[in-house]
Amino acid sequence: MEIGIIGLGRMGGSIARRLMRAGHRTVVWDRDPKAIESLVQDDARGASSIADMADRLGTHGIIWLMLPSGGPTQTAVDELVRVAKPGTIVIDGGNSFYKDSIRRAKTLAAGGVDFVDVGTSGGVWGLERGFCMMIGGDEEIVRRLDPIFEALAPGIGNVARTPGREARDDRVEQGYMHAGPVGAGHFVKMIHNGIEYGLMQAYAEGFDILKGKAALTLPEDERFTIALPDVAEVWRRGSVISSWLLDLSAAALAKDPNLEGFTGHVSDSGEGRWAIEAAMEEAVPAHVMSAALYARYRSRMRSTFGDELLSAMRFGFGGHVETSL
Repeated sequence: MEIGIIGLGRMGGSIARRLMRAGHRTVVWDRDPKAIESLVQDDARGASSIADMADRLGTHGIIWLMLPSGGPTQTAVDELVRVAKPGTIVIDGGNSFYKDSIRRAKTLAAGGVDFVDVGTSGGVWGLERGFCMMIGGDEEIVRRLDPIFEALAPGIGNVARTPGREARDDRVEQGYMHAGPVGAGHFVKMIHNGIEYGLMQAYAEGFDILKGKAALTLPEDERFTIALPDVAEVWRRGSVISSWLLDLSAAALAKDPNLEGFTGHVSDSGEGRWAIEAAMEEAVPAHVMSAALYARYRSRMRSTFGDELLSAMRFGFGGHVETSL
């Protein structure tokens, strides 16, 4: 298949390359000409603008947006409203607010353009590991895009199959799911990120307590100097709390046990806030997600070792660089 990719940053470039590795053709555009040139060297076709991309793809073209949520995505959608030909499919693979996706779908539909929202997880490791995708949109349209999603997904790999799933959608085992109508994909990804906040906060607080056990304020015979890199490593092996986030923590601690390269200033992408707003709309208690979000707010005023570990994990899975205070 041929697909246009708009936004060639940490994940957009990897999406384009993974698709090309699977034999798909790509037309790419980014506001940074160097990002375009890098993909052209890997056999992508470079576009000079979004309008140029729409012309190259013609009717029934497929355009994937991989841009920051909010203004950048809205600007690209506004441009596509003007230049996309009827029959085009626009995919938003970024971390957009699901209600914005519902609204954008209606706007594009007025011009005969279909819209699919894809919550995409995988971060900077997606090129090699593959991307987990949660997809919202019309069933027929999503089925038409299956070759693209199959190429981007991680596949079954060495993950044990879940007993009792034989009669269910086998695409899910490959690493992507059709979550429902437009908006459902970004909604599921939003909750995914809220859970991610809570998991990360639990690890951060646990290691903070372990580190604090050497404090001089404790009785001398109750002080332990615990090797945090070794704790993270042993927990990776057979522990019930093993996970990719723990893998990232172990790697960060092995490299720098004191995490001196991180200030502990922890940003949030907005999805944690949106998840809590959804919980309030549904009257569903979300104690852990709420506490984790507030901990991130607090980190911007005073940092702890746990905050530094949170920053290390964010950098590990997504390449997120700390913003200044």
